[in-house]
Amino acid sequence: MPKKFRVAVLGAGAIGQHHIAGFQLSPYAEVVAVGESNLTRAEEAAQKFSVPDVHQDYREILARKDIQVVSIALPNYLHARVAIEALKAGKHVMLDKPIATNARDAAKIIAAAKKARKVFMVGQNMRFSAEVHTIRKMVKKGALGSVHHARAYWWRRAGIPRIGSWFTQKKFAGGGACYDIGVHLLDLVLYLLDDFQVASVSGAVSGHIGRRHWGEGGWGKSEIDPRKIFDVDDRALALLKMKNGATIYLEVAWASFQEQDDVHGIDLFGDKAGVHWPPAKIFMPAKDGFVVEQLKPITPPWPIERMVHFMECVALGKKPLVPPQESYKVQKVLDAIYRSSQTGREVRLATNP
Repeated sequence: MPKKFRVAVLGAGAIGQHHIAGFQLSPYAEVVAVGESNLTRAEEAAQKFSVPDVHQDYREILARKDIQVVSIALPNYLHARVAIEALKAGKHVMLDKPIATNARDAAKIIAAAKKARKVFMVGQNMRFSAEVHTIRKMVKKGALGSVHHARAYWWRRAGIPRIGSWFTQKKFAGGGACYDIGVHLLDLVLYLLDDFQVASVSGAVSGHIGRRHWGEGGWGKSEIDPRKIFDVDDRALALLKMKNGATIYLEVAWASFQEQDDVHGIDLFGDKAGVHWPPAKIFMPAKDGFVVEQLKPITPPWPIERMVHFMECVALGKKPLVPPQESYKVQKVLDAIYRSSQTGREVRLATNP
């Protein structure tokens, strides 16, 4: 029998419950506690997943010597503070996206993880897909040639989390659609390209629909402020220029007056072929014209589920599929999108060799 590490999940909302379910798939994990300020919600989650202990104060969990792993599914503004406290308490930390609400705090988390010599990973779940690994492998092999442009988009017709919850308040969320769904696509497109060297960012964010209290999708179990505050973005777009001269166009919207309920995808354009996801398709020239071919996803071994993978990193010393430094670079781009929108100017980023 493999050694089991005792796990506590902080946050018992929908995301926290995903965390619990994911850890319970791992032979190296035993979820022993839920931390949640809302006692009713905590007890419901604990009963649903047969978790023995509930704590309203997360600091009680951090003080427990019998818990080795902490998974954080809390509002964005708590990510840095709680992650750093957990690492200082000697816990391995799995953190839901985004890593923080600014790159400064993201750097502090990474420094704390390095000092504590503990495993730290941001759970960018879109990386954990057979199709994603198939495309990344093709890009790395040069099947697309030189990729000169990429497009990443996610448009929802009515996908704003409950208006007035922490999701729609800047002081708690840091940002809106850009932080909620934009971070997924931004991380994924850079991962597919295997290139996080962003040279400059031009961005614009707006919240016209959310401010009218339209476009609500009902996501989230958090308490609602009776004033129904909405002071974040419901749409964001950005043009990224890479150090190698390639470009990336990102556009996301929580709410948009459109025919389809949800449209999302990534397109990579190379000088030999192009790829679309999802589903994964390749477009390339052929003797008789043009070929469109659906890609057959590669089979395991590859990380199938983020919590399972994280526990393998803890138990077996594997390297995280989401290296902390890449999450830091994603956060730098997010910061730049908002700064560019505020100033109306392109933001240049320092790139590492």
